Amino acid sequence: MKFLSNVIATVVGLFVFLMLFFFGIFFIAAIFGGETETETLKNDSVIELNLEHVKYDYAGKYKDPWMSFLSEEKNIGLSDVINAIDVASIDDNIKGISILNNNTELGMAQSKDLRNALENFKKSGKFVMAYANSYSQKEYYLNSVANSIYLNPVGELDFKGLSSEIMFFKDLQEKTGVKMEVLRHGKYKSAVEPFLENKMSDANREQTTALLQSIWNSVCADISKSRKISVSQLNEIANGLLARTPEMAKKQKLIDHIAYEDVYHNDIKKALKISPDKDYNKISIGDYTHKMTSTSIISETDDKIAIIFAQGEIQNGEGDVNTIGEGSIRRSLKEARKDKKVKAIVLRIDSPGGNALTSDLIWREVELTKKVKPIVVSMGNYAASGGYYIACNANTIFAQKNTITGSIGVFGILPNFSQLSKKIGINIEQVKTNDNAARYSPFVPMDENFKAVTLESIEHIYKTFVSHVAQGRKMNFAAVDSIAQGRVWSGAEALKIGLVDKIGGLNAAIVEAARLSKTSNYTTQNYPEYEKDLDDVLAKLPFSNSKENIIKEEIGFENYQLLQQLKKFQSRKGVQAMMPFEISIY
Repeated sequence: MKFLSNVIATVVGLFVFLMLFFFGIFFIAAIFGGETETETLKNDSVIELNLEHVKYDYAGKYKDPWMSFLSEEKNIGLSDVINAIDVASIDDNIKGISILNNNTELGMAQSKDLRNALENFKKSGKFVMAYANSYSQKEYYLNSVANSIYLNPVGELDFKGLSSEIMFFKDLQEKTGVKMEVLRHGKYKSAVEPFLENKMSDANREQTTALLQSIWNSVCADISKSRKISVSQLNEIANGLLARTPEMAKKQKLIDHIAYEDVYHNDIKKALKISPDKDYNKISIGDYTHKMTSTSIISETDDKIAIIFAQGEIQNGEGDVNTIGEGSIRRSLKEARKDKKVKAIVLRIDSPGGNALTSDLIWREVELTKKVKPIVVSMGNYAASGGYYIACNANTIFAQKNTITGSIGVFGILPNFSQLSKKIGINIEQVKTNDNAARYSPFVPMDENFKAVTLESIEHIYKTFVSHVAQGRKMNFAAVDSIAQGRVWSGAEALKIGLVDKIGGLNAAIVEAARLSKTSNYTTQNYPEYEKDLDDVLAKLPFSNSKENIIKEEIGFENYQLLQQLKKFQSRKGVQAMMPFEISIY
């Protein structure tokens, strides 16, 4: 007994020691890390546009300062980067921007926003130069805005057009006895199609083809303008893979120089008129952004435009930088609505959708707010299904041409193990007092009455969704229904059919919000401030993520993604207003 108590005491002691050690490290970092200054901004400096850690439009902030310190979300957001580039265009200390071996998780619409900022920067007479050992297609799209593009002599450039791949699980369900019961409205609502068929439906192929083609047309149009190559020639290059080597890429005028990185830096020195044997002044985009934030001039005006960032899947709860929660978004709308200094609101949406009930609650908050002050929506990479639900009643809706939007439809999905149960010898019996007393059980076949009632609920939500869109877009129900049915549209297509009002990015939406509120002198204020406690942060710390990292290492990143997809389907409770598929463009 004494031995056991000694063991327990040792384990507890070790645990306490580790916790004290861990928080001691944080405490030391807080003291000494706070004294570390960012890079000094010198004359004739070049911004290094490293986007490796820039993923979201909004990096997030917390009401509790300790939470801000402990949180992993300390990185700058894309909106911060774009604002910094705008400032740099009139900053005499900045002479140019260097995009060096750029690796980014930004989506296509985000890349378009950033390209626009770099285009405006170039108009100031300053240079943008880009170098990479290799370019993925998405990275090349962004880098193609540069005045001069460099590629390593043994590198490669990926330029072949867009494609989409969908997995189908129908045969797997039949073999394993695990079936996903699907209830949906919308012939294009193909998020659940992989569980119903073993091949792509004509409707799904139609919408996917149209979507990819629209996005590709937008990409080619931008590259054509920057590189002075016709769109038809770009398609020939893609069809024939005519830019796969550095020599071929240069011949097709997709790049300007085949060189090693040291030559690239020497050419920057030439542009700055600096001797080759001297270093030129550099500052990272992160440090420049923080420096501009800390030295920003306080405007004399009290007028503000609130920017509320809604990014990620729509779920119940508080939410965070990669999840749209009703708590943080509804609270932000209320705060901005009640703040007399806030003259208008821009709701920046980057979401494939999610929980239908939460979407409706946020829609209602937008509707209440719109009666008090103007709301303009700015769509990012996605504003689809539930993402469009919360956008549809805004005064004005902006999207980029390559934004993915629409997907007006709903579905429900329930796992069913009844066939598997029989295979392994498990029999389920139910006892109930009333006909419909039993809850849905994954171990018995779906009851037809339950199915009918659930479908009725889905139909009700679909009709509500379409009615909200019709009201917000000033269309009749039939007109919305004809372009709904779960179909996904690009921003360019959505403009033609009336789902969005204008093509443009976040800055264009801010200007429109100022116009609607009749203010010309204003500052912006970012929302939301998340209300998180220490438990939320601890859940994200390295020792909590060790299992995830081990799984990735053992089964590979691609298999881990498949596992996560299956887990997502299991975790989605209730009726979903969700985009029909996930799409990654490279």
